[in-house]
Amino acid sequence: MARLHVNIDHVATVRQARKTVYPDPVAAAVIAELAGAAGITVHLRGDRRHIQERDLKLLRETVQTKLNVELAVTPDMVRLALQYKPDIITFVPERPDEVTTEGGLEVSFNRDPVAKQVALLKEADIAVSLFIDPDLDQIRAAHKVDADLIEINTAKYTEARDPDDAAKELEKILNAAKSAAKLGLGVAAGHGLNYTNIRPVVAIAEIEEFNIGHAIVARAVLVGLDRAVREMSDLVK
Repeated sequence: MARLHVNIDHVATVRQARKTVYPDPVAAAVIAELAGAAGITVHLRGDRRHIQERDLKLLRETVQTKLNVELAVTPDMVRLALQYKPDIITFVPERPDEVTTEGGLEVSFNRDPVAKQVALLKEADIAVSLFIDPDLDQIRAAHKVDADLIEINTAKYTEARDPDDAAKELEKILNAAKSAAKLGLGVAAGHGLNYTNIRPVVAIAEIEEFNIGHAIVARAVLVGLDRAVREMSDLVK
């Protein structure tokens, strides 16, 4: 049965909009876990636009399920990972001027630097995931750098407005998931998934985990975080 990891970045986004102390993403993590989340995901960006190091420290002390921290592939970020030791590190591409993550990590042309950082984390018993597009070359590269799992970028599927285009992107996700599983990689998926478009993706048996944030936090504004997490958790299961 697939697991839901709740990304709480946008709780911190609301807080940072006014530079207050609320809403606290750590409190949100507690509520999400109580509502059935199997893990908590955050992205510690270089510009600290939402999640702060204070949050990472307290989340490491508080989260009872799995703590997944998304980071850029840089020595500075890896040092933070080694300091706080989350359960999982997901390497993602990062540009300062982007609104959200744009595209998957380019692993096939950067195998050596990625492999070096993966090895440092695995030596510290931290599992490593790579956020990549549903591309077979990237999946093979993820396997070669010894990643534990991949997270398939579902953005093109979720952004497709034509049903035929969406079907083509879904087929890519399916093929990517099957290929990764055959190589022994764990398979997660995320980016742009919501309460409607997740249904066909959940049907892909090889996907074991979903990382979802914006849709849950957006719904929580209207119905509360507990209910928003429970509803998404039911869809994932």
